[in-house]
Amino acid sequence: MIGPKELLLEFEQVANAGSPSDEAMQYISDRLHTELLRYNWVGFYLVDAADPNYLLLGPHAGVFTPHLRISLDQGLCGAAARVGKTVVANDVSEDPRYLVVSGQTKSEIVVPILVGGAMVAVFDINSFFKNTWSAEETTFVERCVALVARRM
Repeated sequence: MIGPKELLLEFEQVANAGSPSDEAMQYISDRLHTELLRYNWVGFYLVDAADPNYLLLGPHAGVFTPHLRISLDQGLCGAAARVGKTVVANDVSEDPRYLVVSGQTKSEIVVPILVGGAMVAVFDINSFFKNTWSAEETTFVERCVALVARRM
């Protein structure tokens, strides 16, 4: 297994290679899910071009999600999209905004992806463990998002 620093270097190479944004999103989702075992679901929700009040499931890796379409008025993903800032729930059982996906999920982070000041997507990671999202872990996830945003 490799750590966050090595993963960021790898993701930087993918971003610099000029791959399309959907390929970069899938690659990052797959690698984070594979290498960081505490992440039970990693993926992107994209703003629906037909109705920007919704997010649509995009590239992802991990357990099944019943949430293929999320209103900006729902969940932690909707909250992050509405406010344009990272939303962290280190104990989802204590956050009424949490949309249940799996009883195994204990914490979640959602980072908005802004391009030219416009909301285009969110990056969502669920963890098997409470208190996964330390300041260091949050910074790591936000750096992953910055690499994807450059491709969009």
